[in-house]
Amino acid sequence: MEYKAFNETLLNKIGGKENISGLTHCMTRMRFKLKDESKAKTDEIKQMAGVVTVVQSGGQYQVVVGNHVADVYKEFVQVAGIQTDDSSEMEEDKPKGVLNNFIDIVSSIFTPIISVLMASGMIKGLLALLTAFSLLDKTSGIYLILNATGDGLFYFFPIFLGYTAAKKFGGKPFLGMAIGAALVYPTIVTANSGAGESLLTLFQGTAIESPIYVTFFGIPVILMSYTSSVIPIIAATYMASKVEGFFERIIPRAIRSFFVAFLTLLVTVPLTFLVIGPLTTWVGLIIGQGLSTAYEFSPIIAGTLIGGFWQIFIMFGLHWGFIPIALNNYATLGFDVVVMAGLATPLAMAGVTLAIFFKTKDRKLKEISLPAFLSAVFGITEPALYGVTLPRKKAFYATSVATAIAGGIMGIFKTRVYINGGTGIFAIPRFINPETGIDNSVIGFVVAIASAFVLGFVFTYFYAYSTKDDQSNVNEKLDEQLEEEEQVNGELGQNVMYNLATPISGDIVPLSEVEDNAFSIGLLGKGIAIMPSEGKVFAPADGSVTTLFPTHHAIGITTTDGIEVLIHVGMDTVNLDGRHFSPKVKQGDIVKKGQLLLEFDKEGIQKEGYSVITPVIISNTNQYLDILETSNKEMTQVGDEDFITVIA
Repeated sequence: MEYKAFNETLLNKIGGKENISGLTHCMTRMRFKLKDESKAKTDEIKQMAGVVTVVQSGGQYQVVVGNHVADVYKEFVQVAGIQTDDSSEMEEDKPKGVLNNFIDIVSSIFTPIISVLMASGMIKGLLALLTAFSLLDKTSGIYLILNATGDGLFYFFPIFLGYTAAKKFGGKPFLGMAIGAALVYPTIVTANSGAGESLLTLFQGTAIESPIYVTFFGIPVILMSYTSSVIPIIAATYMASKVEGFFERIIPRAIRSFFVAFLTLLVTVPLTFLVIGPLTTWVGLIIGQGLSTAYEFSPIIAGTLIGGFWQIFIMFGLHWGFIPIALNNYATLGFDVVVMAGLATPLAMAGVTLAIFFKTKDRKLKEISLPAFLSAVFGITEPALYGVTLPRKKAFYATSVATAIAGGIMGIFKTRVYINGGTGIFAIPRFINPETGIDNSVIGFVVAIASAFVLGFVFTYFYAYSTKDDQSNVNEKLDEQLEEEEQVNGELGQNVMYNLATPISGDIVPLSEVEDNAFSIGLLGKGIAIMPSEGKVFAPADGSVTTLFPTHHAIGITTTDGIEVLIHVGMDTVNLDGRHFSPKVKQGDIVKKGQLLLEFDKEGIQKEGYSVITPVIISNTNQYLDILETSNKEMTQVGDEDFITVIA
């Protein structure tokens, strides 16, 4: 534990665990509620290495530690052995809109298990590869054990999803697991196998013809195959969370711990077998068959479109929407054609980043592009996407074109992917047909990713990238000149100045006049404060949103030049829990200078007794020679004036 010694000392000096009645954290500080603040050794805490200062305000004992507060907080909770409200953790904003909600739900359910999901898929892919080349017999003990290792997760998938889905929907995770276990219970699986004689057949002669083997109080139960299924357990767990909430409200507290779980399972599991399971399975089957039919109608067009837009799907998180569809297709159809075309994207990015590595003269870009290339080859695309291709639009487009062509090639071969698993070059075993071995699917994918890599490299090296596109060293001749001066004089002979635009209109207030020592004496960095004239915050420069606190009162921007800007709206406004704040971006977004980041209700904040004075500081001040503030008394035009000048 990186901060264990620090946290042990802090816990001792603050009066021990028994003196803490509450603990949260914000952007830079741990906010304690102490039973007796006089027990805390404030002067000694201020002198601790790693503590910026201590602020006692609003009934809180605030220990300012800096931007790494989240890591310190997590370890302090473990060291102290205390329970805290999960809402105190840094979480992403709750999404707005149907699509955003859907993506948020899917990503929250699948993210915790995505690594083991890929690992299991890679084991299955390895076995498919070994058996395809007759290197391993399916009857051997090695195969049986490794197959159980790779297939166990998929067979009992509803149990795993029951846990993560229940957490997402606010239910008890073990109730979700219990529902999932019921769906894959051996007796149910055996009854659904059709070994016995059916009692009757429903919907005879239709696409959803269903033989009935069991009844529930005389009601026919349409048994489906729920092993490896996705949609039924998610829908059932959502239903269970609502049922559980209902019983939590009406059952007396004295017997709630037993009866809530009892009644929730008693209601939800039969409903799942009778209604939820069959309906969701049919819906998933219809979606899968519809997509498969569309693909078969024109596999080249389908592959080209999905491949061409795949990295855009990744950017906006839309690729999460394809995951349950693909997993459902594996379970119902035995293969998938939806995510297939997107699997060439990592190799296209690898080709693009390698071309930039060879062509660029920018030392910083070389340092970024080489590891980004290696990561992309093995299927990790984020370093290449956000660090190399996205900031250079032509390179980004080159990736899309190369992937689109690769998708079209897979369409020509009518490629299919049979299992979930690795990406990049590790995706090859996913295309091995478990019945026939290596066929057109494998050949098509190998040809496609090789083409994506070569085309990405050629397009970028000869057409899509120029050294003029990079702005970190705008003047190459100046860079060479500075290198010569370093060699001759042993020191840098010229300073570089970066100008930040005004993020908020209003009256300028010296940072020293802010009623918070952490800001007023510059402990968190140099900067300036503004008394806002309107409730809008704009980006002071091009960059990315590196921090957006859940209560939305503060936002951190890292500019393309590496300057870390913290904009903190109001004093102690973290206590508002997000009231009066409306973010227009989310953490991780790429933003442009002058883009609206945040809106806030200035009057509403003031009515609740909080100051709206807004410090704007450079968090990494110690990396620069100086920080110069504007000499103006008022900033009326957002984005135009030179608000802060950073000298490097």
